[in-house]
Amino acid sequence: MFQTLYSYFWWERLWLPANLTWADLEDRDGRVYAKASDLYITLPLAFLFLVVRHLFETFVATPLAGLLNVKEKVRLKATPNAVLERFYAATSKHPKQADVEMLSKKSGCTVRQVERWFRRRRNQDRPSLLKKFREASWRFTFYLIAFIAGMAVIVDKPWFYDLREVWKGYPIQSVLPSQYWYYMIELSFYWSLLFSIASDVKRKDFKEQIIHHVATIILISFSWFANYVRAGTLIMALHDSSDYLLESAKMFNYAGWRNTCNNIFIVFAAVFIITRLVILPFWIMHCTMVYPLDLYPAFFGYYFFNFMMVVLQSLHIFWAYLIIRMAQKFITGKVVEDERSDREETDNSEEEEEVAKNGPLSNGHPVLNNNHRKTD
Repeated sequence: MFQTLYSYFWWERLWLPANLTWADLEDRDGRVYAKASDLYITLPLAFLFLVVRHLFETFVATPLAGLLNVKEKVRLKATPNAVLERFYAATSKHPKQADVEMLSKKSGCTVRQVERWFRRRRNQDRPSLLKKFREASWRFTFYLIAFIAGMAVIVDKPWFYDLREVWKGYPIQSVLPSQYWYYMIELSFYWSLLFSIASDVKRKDFKEQIIHHVATIILISFSWFANYVRAGTLIMALHDSSDYLLESAKMFNYAGWRNTCNNIFIVFAAVFIITRLVILPFWIMHCTMVYPLDLYPAFFGYYFFNFMMVVLQSLHIFWAYLIIRMAQKFITGKVVEDERSDREETDNSEEEEEVAKNGPLSNGHPVLNNNHRKTD
């Protein structure tokens, strides 16, 4: 049964145009072709990336955060309460009003104290500023190096300037060592992002991020199987061209360098819109959808590859919407922040009231004020 499924999966008509077989892509005369078995190395490389990331965040990103004066915001801790903690862990982090009233009776706290407790408890679970900075530093470093490496791989190739060259001789196109390592490293990195997504900072587009990582892994893998390597290198370099700008803007935002963050964000927004909403659909996708049909009839691989491109393009439109919203805030003079991030919740109104009654608070308790002026 397994052998039958294996045979169906690697049926040549799924992966290759008509009248071509896997035998046509066997290495010969010093020419090397893309093979599915090449991708086995990406899984151990992905775990190696996780190790390198940990070392980078510990020995590079953390000291850099100190140099840039990245400071943690002091968060008020929720007072230990077994009743509220059980509800928080097992039922909901955002209780409804009826639940709040019920918990007030069970815990012996007032309704406002219960509401405040949940706000502080949610804030405790939010990732620290240092964690965000370290993650952004790691991604910035990889995307910048990947973009530079990607350009070095493709800038001297004829298909970088003439997209019709992408399909010249397809699929009998040999793979260069630079293309091989570019593919393996990119795919390994996205595997590592997928493996670590549960522990990374969760944003509002968490589900979209998972879809993006899975779609990217499938697209890179499939393009390697079907020898869409030339198109694949163009697509990967195009994506890396804006990602490092976003991560650098985040780094400066976490460091409190607002003007630098805003200026980089403007550049990022322009590059993102030009590359993802103009070049990708009107040049690259046109290249993958129209030009191949001049050479061979459409087959499953052609439809599948372009379907995955449409999935990625849909995500780009979604993120472009968020970017435009952020740009509008910048233009109107508001602080630019990541629309995908959860905002820190505050309980200022209650604290101000407590201050008015009892003086300054520390973790919900009054602090003695020993700075009273002496009277004669």
